[in-house]
Amino acid sequence: MPKLSTARKLGIAARIAGRQVKRTRTYGAVLNGLRATLRHLAGALHQLWLEITGFVFLAFAAVGMFALVREYGAYQLGKGSSSHLAAAAGFSIMFCWFGITSFWRARHKR
Repeated sequence: MPKLSTARKLGIAARIAGRQVKRTRTYGAVLNGLRATLRHLAGALHQLWLEITGFVFLAFAAVGMFALVREYGAYQLGKGSSSHLAAAAGFSIMFCWFGITSFWRARHKR
């Protein structure tokens, strides 16, 4: 019979102890508690992500609105083009929609 090293003996003992621990009710309860905690944390982080991206999109929409007002003034003076005006309006509307829907999704997550 070959001699076993101390490290190998410790490895075998750890495997046996691990199997015994996995059979206990305490292990199952701790595992279920960790799963519930991580699921709740992931939901909260996802909601925070949606709210942050919604804010950023609305900030972009506000910048687009300032550009729209500037382009409209230039258009009224005959110095701007209608394509610039349409691009600023499209940009503002699109990012406003993205921001609003991001906040709607965050609200539905609650």
